[in-house]
Amino acid sequence: MTSEPKSPLFVCHGCGAVVDPSRAFPFACPGARAGDDIDHVLVAPADPADFDAGGEDDPFLRYRGWLAPYRLARSIGLSDGAWQDIVGELDDRLKSLDDRGFRRTPFARQPALAAALGLPGGLWIKDETRNVSGSHKARHLMGVMTYLRVVEIGRLRLGEDLRKRRLAIASCGNAALAAAVIARAADWPLDVFIPPDAERSVVGRLRDLGAAVVVCERRSGETGDPCVRAARRAVSAGAIPFGVQGPDNGLAVEGARTLAFEMAETLAAEKVELETLYVLVGGGALARALVQGFSLAAAAGLIAAPPRVIAVQTEGCAPLARAWKKLGGVALDVAARHRSRFMRPWESAPRSLAHGILDDETYDWFEIVKAMKTSGGDAVVADEAAIEQAFVLAREHTDIAVSATGAAGLAGALTAPARGVAAAVLSGVAR
Repeated sequence: MTSEPKSPLFVCHGCGAVVDPSRAFPFACPGARAGDDIDHVLVAPADPADFDAGGEDDPFLRYRGWLAPYRLARSIGLSDGAWQDIVGELDDRLKSLDDRGFRRTPFARQPALAAALGLPGGLWIKDETRNVSGSHKARHLMGVMTYLRVVEIGRLRLGEDLRKRRLAIASCGNAALAAAVIARAADWPLDVFIPPDAERSVVGRLRDLGAAVVVCERRSGETGDPCVRAARRAVSAGAIPFGVQGPDNGLAVEGARTLAFEMAETLAAEKVELETLYVLVGGGALARALVQGFSLAAAAGLIAAPPRVIAVQTEGCAPLARAWKKLGGVALDVAARHRSRFMRPWESAPRSLAHGILDDETYDWFEIVKAMKTSGGDAVVADEAAIEQAFVLAREHTDIAVSATGAAGLAGALTAPARGVAAAVLSGVAR
């Protein structure tokens, strides 16, 4: 006899608090207390035994068995068809707004780029410039939106007056655009908190999509991102966190795990063992999604083992690399309960050609360093010359219209070249 499906449980990796998303929002950890110095982040459930990839090209259908919103939907009595309707309706709206919906994105060998970077084992590139809104960020936020729609359609008590609450995000570019497109697709009001130097084209597109734009100035002597502070104030006043920072929304990472699932399926089909994964790191959501996704894929038997993780930051802002150096031989459970000893805001105003990864903090740092420890990985700091060279080489040796930010992960290959098969994600189309 088959048991009834249960609601997936989110667990805080800092304090162990457990959240049932059918009864409480899995956003910020409910156990967090001001000044407790614990790294509170709710982590989405992972059960590789449930994995059974579908035949669909839409990752939110193909990998639905690994997605908490889908599991929640089934646990409260919604059918598989209801999930397909939720995803399909949003997809149709996205195609009308952005000329594309969610589909598996290209992941292929790039021999010319590998040679230019000095990678004798070869290089595979995941092209996320062709995703919704031009980057991987939309995958994060689609995961959050499908959850909100399940709560609404399932008529959970959590859903009462949900539409009266605005969405809120802090971002300088790609995440804001992704949030605006998905919020518009769901007909949900959105407030975007951006810095004064955000690109004009981004600001214009945000307003075209109906987002309310709030410019947040950085004040002399303050540390930490003023946009993040403003978004958090909005959430405290009742807004729904719709950004990609894990401490603010435990749902934000899961949708981007689908990137790793796609990569793992391709590698398995090609019988390729990936040794090294270079990943650009700002706030850390992409890196966290990839390492958790590859861990799931390995546990399910799709790949033999997760790749070695090389996290790449710029010399203009490298809080993760600093935390990694401080961590040394410290036990991870100790680090999780003494966050400020390792992760704190970058003291000077961040600057780099790769401006999209200049987050003052690596909010999702803990799961990344855990993966670096277990995989024998490292955090590298690329200078501006390497950042620029990586951008130039990516544009010269591929047909991918990537931005300097989106190519920054390749600077890790210039700084710490791999011997075996390597991979990187190019995300963030040049605007």
